[in-house]
Amino acid sequence: MKLIIARDYEEMSKKAAQIIAEEIKKKPNLVLGLATGGTPVGTYRELVKMYKNGEVDFSRVITFNLDEYLGLSPDDERSYHYYMYSNFFNHVNVKPENIHIPNGVAEDIDEECRRYDEAIEKAGGIDLQLLGIGVNGHIGFNEPGDELLTATHVTNLAPDTIKANARFFESIDEVPKKAITVGLGTIMKAKKIILLASGREKAKIMAELLDEDAVSTKVPASFLLLHRDVTIIMDEEAAEVYRGKKGGAPGTAGR
Repeated sequence: MKLIIARDYEEMSKKAAQIIAEEIKKKPNLVLGLATGGTPVGTYRELVKMYKNGEVDFSRVITFNLDEYLGLSPDDERSYHYYMYSNFFNHVNVKPENIHIPNGVAEDIDEECRRYDEAIEKAGGIDLQLLGIGVNGHIGFNEPGDELLTATHVTNLAPDTIKANARFFESIDEVPKKAITVGLGTIMKAKKIILLASGREKAKIMAELLDEDAVSTKVPASFLLLHRDVTIIMDEEAAEVYRGKKGGAPGTAGR
């Protein structure tokens, strides 16, 4: 595991975008797993800048998003489909046929989950997966629990997740209680993973994750400790608790 502590959110976003761009240059038809929420917005913004400057070409890239709220249509401004087009796809040259986002209003949700996994498998699996982390340690919408499902599935959102996402809705009552999420098994099969964390609200869970010597379904992100190629990039605020225990200046470290 590689750990990078950036000065701030902007530097974190730039470092993540640079890694993604380098992987695309090495493999133009990269299969890219994408995350949503507040944390990756800066990374998408940096990638758009790089595209407009001619530094990266997305024309052969294939994308798969991690999740979508159940019951929100693609044209709903609160859906992750809308989020992705607004923050990224409308501004780069990813081909529409290469964009994959779970359908939160599919007539047969179980079939939609199966179809999504089959599409990922047909594409050859995820080459590079971008992840954020919830305050409760979730990745995608794989929430803490007694067990974690490996395949794409419908999940009940944890109270902490609903509370954290309420800022994107008029009120907490409007936040969907269920979502489709790619399973932990698919995430762990990705050849390379980037985990982003920003802000003091993530400091506690990041310290817990980085100090952990065991995996637990109670902290889904802990399974990343088993992966062979994970880069964690977090800003100083997210690193506060961890650095308070370990000391050291911002920079790069191995684990």
